[in-house]
Amino acid sequence: MVASRQSAPPIREAGRRLPWSIRRNSTPHLALLTLGVILAAVIVVWGGGLGEFNQGQLTRVMIYAIAIAGLNIATGYTGLVYVGHSAFFGISAYTTGILVVKYGWRAEYTLPIAFIVCFLVGLVIGLPALRIRGLYLAMVTLAFGVAFPEVIARFSDLTGGAQGLTIRRAMLRPPAFSGFTLSDRGKWLYWLCVVILVIVMVLVHNIVRSRYGLAMMAARDNEIAAAASGVNLAAVKTISFGLSGALTGVAGGLFAMYLGSLVANDSFTLLNAIALLTGLVIGGEATRFGPIIGAIAVVYIPYYTSDIGQGQAAAVLFGAALILIVFVAPEGLTGAFFRLTRKVLQVVPGLRTPVAPDQREPHDPTGNPPTENPPTHARP
Repeated sequence: MVASRQSAPPIREAGRRLPWSIRRNSTPHLALLTLGVILAAVIVVWGGGLGEFNQGQLTRVMIYAIAIAGLNIATGYTGLVYVGHSAFFGISAYTTGILVVKYGWRAEYTLPIAFIVCFLVGLVIGLPALRIRGLYLAMVTLAFGVAFPEVIARFSDLTGGAQGLTIRRAMLRPPAFSGFTLSDRGKWLYWLCVVILVIVMVLVHNIVRSRYGLAMMAARDNEIAAAASGVNLAAVKTISFGLSGALTGVAGGLFAMYLGSLVANDSFTLLNAIALLTGLVIGGEATRFGPIIGAIAVVYIPYYTSDIGQGQAAAVLFGAALILIVFVAPEGLTGAFFRLTRKVLQVVPGLRTPVAPDQREPHDPTGNPPTENPPTHARP
């Protein structure tokens, strides 16, 4: 038993390595950080002075980015195929709506409650992941997403049923400390989304770089090797579902504040779940800034295609645009950015990133050429 644990590969080497992964502090890494800073500057500086419609569009982008970041925890980093994520979106939105309309809560105070509720629901929904995987898990989560609107309709006294739940403008008054008035509630929601998106991005970054993040990626890449290395697969999968649902829950609460009117059959259907998955694929799975890029695509591609064509033509153009993006960048736009950066590094020698000592060819002090068989401790 001891020998088997000693021979198991370490977590960081378990399974495949994503082809677009890059080393920290390398040139592609710094370029990606620069791109992220530029995107943040655009959202903060440029977005603050936009008109009501364009500011609302950026608010929606940030809400979707938070939701996709939650989906990225379960699907991108842990490898759990999740199709019904719109249910978490809806559960948290109705949690916010019910607390505001029925109990008189301030809308922003409901976000921690939505976080906790969706975390607990995620733990329960994550239990099937302990026994099933792949397409079977996708079918279970799909059933969860499809059943959500029907469950909402059953509790019409609380949720409003098919008529929906309306949050009046007066209930969304910005807090006094913000300095915004009721007529500025769009700006208040915009800046609230900016702050929460930054917190979520930092939180996801720290989770991925922690021991738990390494365990998630090990479980995704090779469950047998991860278990042999001491990873508790049951705990990793269950907590990943909980965290994924919790982050999406925050996004759902913000979405309720953004819409002001909740109708399960319109806003929280399977189409919404597909939109979240589409954003994850376009932005790039298991990447830091992929959720933001994917959210931009999901919000703005339908907007611009609707300007070109109307009705079914707009839907066809939207589908064609998605197919083109996936065909050109199957690893996502973030992965395509990494690939392009590497090609630039090959053309411009001065920008090449120094090779880490453990990745260089073995060196012989006598000046003899390196042997064909490198030491066993060297990484391939």
